[in-house]
Amino acid sequence: MPIERPVLEDQPTLIARLQEARTTTDDLFGLLRTEALYERPIPERHRLIFYLGHVEAFDANLLFGPLGIASFHPEFDKLFAFGIDPIGGGLPSEPPSDWPTEAVVREYGEKVRAALDRGFSTADSSHPDLADGARMNVAIEHRLMHAETLAYLFHQLDPALKRPPAAPDRKPPGNPVAPTSVDIPAGRATLGLSRNGVFGWDNEFEEHAVEVPAFDIDAIKTTNGQFLEFVRAGGYRERGLWSDADWAWRSAAKLEHPPFWTPEGSGYRYRGMFGTEPLPLDWPAYVSHAEASAYARWVKRSLPSESQYHRAAYGTPRGAERAYPWGDEPPTPERGNFDFQRWEPAPGGAYPAGQSAFGVHDLLGNGWEWTRSLFEPFRGFEPHPFYRGYSANFYDGHHYVMKGGSPRTAACMLRRSFRNWFQPHYPYMYAGFRTVSA
Repeated sequence: MPIERPVLEDQPTLIARLQEARTTTDDLFGLLRTEALYERPIPERHRLIFYLGHVEAFDANLLFGPLGIASFHPEFDKLFAFGIDPIGGGLPSEPPSDWPTEAVVREYGEKVRAALDRGFSTADSSHPDLADGARMNVAIEHRLMHAETLAYLFHQLDPALKRPPAAPDRKPPGNPVAPTSVDIPAGRATLGLSRNGVFGWDNEFEEHAVEVPAFDIDAIKTTNGQFLEFVRAGGYRERGLWSDADWAWRSAAKLEHPPFWTPEGSGYRYRGMFGTEPLPLDWPAYVSHAEASAYARWVKRSLPSESQYHRAAYGTPRGAERAYPWGDEPPTPERGNFDFQRWEPAPGGAYPAGQSAFGVHDLLGNGWEWTRSLFEPFRGFEPHPFYRGYSANFYDGHHYVMKGGSPRTAACMLRRSFRNWFQPHYPYMYAGFRTVSA
């Protein structure tokens, strides 16, 4: 059975984890020059000043009530409450002058934190809305999710608007692995969580088993080198590789290569967080679901289902299942490129201690993995009563499940049951893919 973080952590532990998450987002905003806060690096998203206020307003809206704290700025509580799901409708177009100044937003955030910290010091931890720790876990993981969102938003900024950190990326412990495939025998995959006193987001419940027929899967994520072959073969212009909706999107966007690549002469460079470099051919290719699907058709394979991912990641030849691909020990730096170790991907397979029982690499970290499974509720789904729209608003047939994690995914969200999701025409996340036998 998987080892999960229990809900019933004591209040000091939860407060310490929240403080650590605050430091993570503070450090991220510290990378930006002041003028960057009013940029909109991704057209479908808010200007960055929104996110400076959002991570604090979310905590206020979630925790002020149970802690008995009165709102001191209802207008900001509402303004910074919700982001944008980039699907359908027009793009936001308001000018920077419509947003409050940085100083005012930071003052709001400081007051929210101070009020919460006072509330924590006097809170009755037996209060029905606090006793199970669910709200605190939601606050912590929501902030850490935004630490990843902020990273890929910042990635799209001109490097001149950022201050590179002094420390270089942590070097991977191993050498790259050549692309190959691994046979996975038929067997059981357990998805979801049991309601037995562990924290999970609403879409993680309820635990259930799926019998998965035998298949083969790529040992590493599809690399930039492999995807370059697709590009040079005219894959972006071959209509038969794309669904109708994906082709319409590709054509409207005039897409000819992944958004993390920039053309240079007859080739490409990789656009990193703090500058460009020659395209690293052994790094995973970060692309949208539409691009990943077209590539899979080009090689006459398909994206894995959610259950196939689980079988390859957590199954074993003898039938038992693991908490993590490598075993039941919690994540540590040598197991994968995750938990803010690096800004950029690592070569495929460079974390050999993280491989699964079947010899599949990088299943956690180094880039989320697209699946062909639509994001849908498991049987027994119940929304969190205090956050009813978290998942339910996206059960619309237009979002696909992503599994695994990226270099900027916090360790607490590497649990087996965690599910990420996105719509297929959003190419900015740190998301790669691997293929399976069709």
